[in-house]
Amino acid sequence: MQTEEYRGPKPRKNWIADWVSKNDDVARSLPIYTGGFSLLAVLFNRAIFGIAPVTDASSSQSRADLLALGLAVTNVLTGLVWLSIRPKSISKVEPEGMECHWISPYLPDTVVSELEWFWQSLSDVTCCRSLVIVYDGICILQVGVAAESSSGDGAETVDAAKLIHGALCEGIMKSGAQNYLANLSLYPSKSELPFLPPNTQAVVLQPLGDKGIAVIGGDTIRGFTNADQAWISLIGDKLDATLMKSLTRTESLAQNTG
Repeated sequence: MQTEEYRGPKPRKNWIADWVSKNDDVARSLPIYTGGFSLLAVLFNRAIFGIAPVTDASSSQSRADLLALGLAVTNVLTGLVWLSIRPKSISKVEPEGMECHWISPYLPDTVVSELEWFWQSLSDVTCCRSLVIVYDGICILQVGVAAESSSGDGAETVDAAKLIHGALCEGIMKSGAQNYLANLSLYPSKSELPFLPPNTQAVVLQPLGDKGIAVIGGDTIRGFTNADQAWISLIGDKLDATLMKSLTRTESLAQNTG
């Protein structure tokens, strides 16, 4: 089935953050270079203009140079601290499982198109590697990497009833607020998500109105930024509106047919 590509908004990449993450050593050394250059500039200024090497408290030039020297030394010390203190390296992991791409065959083309766009957008601009959507008590989508079935006959399928009535999802659907599990291994409730790869690093649980939920699994600890979470919340509301409209239309047609 060929569907028209949905063109919707996507979060913009932070080029500065990307550059810093790829050039960590250079970024941490910048204060040292800045401070060293400032020190040389002050000395060069005093030498070229014939200012006495000994500072004079009554001279405005000397007082300005003292401030510049203080700022330069502060920069150098900051750079040394940045180089000595490094956060624990966090890298992507390859999800353990099998590729899965299943969408309910009972959905209209417009909904399928939007679900495809939802998945494509998430996988392109975030660390999302798995996506499950349950709506009105039925799993309507499971794509990305899924956990292998314990019986060995394929991917672990989503038990929609068990997911919806689990403590984790019940609380989210009642509050209507997004929940972000930045490091899934630290949460005992991860046992309620057996259909995700066992080494899933982070999960965003996005409610879809009061009838559904989207489970978004990532391959990096704390991999979903604040901008990602806000964007997921917005497109989750849009997807809920589309599903609600489609569901209402289907029920209306069923009643008229009956």
